[in-house]
Amino acid sequence: MRQRIEGSGLLARIATREAKVGVIGLGYVGLPLGMAFAAGGFETMGLDVDHRKVDAIEKGNSYIRHIDRGEIARLGTSGKLHASTDFSRASACDALILCVPTPLKATRDPDLSAIEAAGRAIAPHLRPGQLVVLESTTFPGTTEEVLRPILEAGGLKAGKDFHLAFSPEREDPANGKFTTRAIPKLVGGYTPACLQAAMALYGSVIERVVPVSSMRVAELAKLLENIFRCVNIALVNEMKMLCDRMELDVWEVIDAAATKPFGFMPFYPGPGLGGHCIPVDPFYLTWKAREFEFTTRFIELAGEINTSMPYYVVQRSIEALNASGRGVKGAKILALGAAYKKDVDDLRESPALRIMELLEEKGAVVDYHDPYVPEAASHRHPGRIWRSVPLDAALAASDAVIVLTDHSSIDYEKVVEKARLVIDTRNATKNVRSGREKIVKA
Repeated sequence: MRQRIEGSGLLARIATREAKVGVIGLGYVGLPLGMAFAAGGFETMGLDVDHRKVDAIEKGNSYIRHIDRGEIARLGTSGKLHASTDFSRASACDALILCVPTPLKATRDPDLSAIEAAGRAIAPHLRPGQLVVLESTTFPGTTEEVLRPILEAGGLKAGKDFHLAFSPEREDPANGKFTTRAIPKLVGGYTPACLQAAMALYGSVIERVVPVSSMRVAELAKLLENIFRCVNIALVNEMKMLCDRMELDVWEVIDAAATKPFGFMPFYPGPGLGGHCIPVDPFYLTWKAREFEFTTRFIELAGEINTSMPYYVVQRSIEALNASGRGVKGAKILALGAAYKKDVDDLRESPALRIMELLEEKGAVVDYHDPYVPEAASHRHPGRIWRSVPLDAALAASDAVIVLTDHSSIDYEKVVEKARLVIDTRNATKNVRSGREKIVKA
């Protein structure tokens, strides 16, 4: 049977940049993706339930530190980038790309509520000939088994009336080397025609688009990318704990191993995993694997090691305080950095917050300084909010400083000079020459 979406003119509209692109979800993935399509000549509509994000874009402002407000303003002035909370405007779009969060529930099961809500929001406005793409990281089968039925509830059928595809996001916030346009894009389609449409759309603004045989392959490939990082980070975190016992510097060991030009890729330890992907995504696969009576023991062990790192940092901090003649109870501790990685303002799953919580539970008085995060809310204690304090005064007043995020803008020579004790979880003080007796690696 011939597919009714053939002859819809979508490919021609993509080729001439007449196609209108809708991006659902304007966070760390959706905003740069929408800007890439707008910069590529497509009229782009961002849709989000958060009116603050929509208002910022419409006013030419940025709410994400590493995204240039000037570029948002330029794209808005050109008429290519718009934003709205009105999801009925999805009907005017030729392509709809879903970039919504996929967190874990408290039980560590996948939480697909944002995907389901986005699907229900656009389903009443679907029309024949449109392309719908899911970019949210999720377990194999989500696009077909969860999203497709929601979209088809109104009577239109995927592969016949509209195109359906999955293309995993690969954003790395604040990475100037790998921009949205430069990162290769995987694409899997529900049918060959769906794949062709999605390839054409992404190929218009992305330098390299890589087709795979199915949406499930694309979904699992994304999980494998993040699980690879999770497992290797767990390995070096375990090595760090062993090196501390052996009185060796794990960073020196890793750098030495990295001189081998083949068969080794350096990963570096830290206070725990953060961000939306690596602490969360592996558990999407462990959950799905149970359906096939399979236990992903290696992945679960890596998760256990990485989840334990904040507790290890706290224990090392207590030991360092004891060695300096100060107990943890009542000690004034400055957490240096709250974001989950350097040079971003992203607090999602940040291990720094868990470490601050644990220290306060031990009786410490905790402040933090982060030049990019003016305020941080506890994940576990509702209502507990920390506010970034001025660095110089906090250094002088603190019994210990714990480096949790190695922001490039921080002068670590000054930190070591003014602090009584520095507990470094990121090797940020590696180039500091004087005062090294005050530094403890953790």
